[in-house]
Amino acid sequence: MTVGLSGARRRWVPSLLLCPVLGGCGAGASQANEPAASLNLSTSASAQASGSAAKPSWAELKPCELLSPSDRSTAGLTTIGEGKAIGAARACDWTVPGVVGVTITLDGAAGLSDLKVAKTTVTTTKVGGHKALQVSDKKAADGTCAVLLGVGDSASAQVDVSNSNFADTALACQRARTVAQLIEPKLP
Repeated sequence: MTVGLSGARRRWVPSLLLCPVLGGCGAGASQANEPAASLNLSTSASAQASGSAAKPSWAELKPCELLSPSDRSTAGLTTIGEGKAIGAARACDWTVPGVVGVTITLDGAAGLSDLKVAKTTVTTTKVGGHKALQVSDKKAADGTCAVLLGVGDSASAQVDVSNSNFADTALACQRARTVAQLIEPKLP
């Protein structure tokens, strides 16, 4: 999640506590459940199936379409995502009431090096072929985590997860990594 679009550098807020200010994380999203897909679908099988087709350009990507119904089932998301904008970035929110909120943000103006994150909360990693940062404040234990994927030098795909009870940061990071692994093969 990026905030403050006036400067060249942006600050990632390691908590989704801004969701109510920014219009809610999935607030107003359809609460209709979709038919349940098999929960035995492996992340790698989903990624292989997703990676076999030609990838759309960055401009063509739609955050709400990055998770197929099978992907949403794998991620434990039972609701349809709701598209929104966070500044100039495109985003999609999924909310499972009483369980979790997930936001995928596609920011075409901020690469990983443009995102300001506290050194004490970030771990450098890789998801598929993309450099990534995992951001969580284990000391705060607030049930939030993000995986930020670099897309070239000047863009990023950001997966923010917030557990509804604002507890169990390790679970939030597991969920964020799962979603990041699901969308990564679809990124340029």
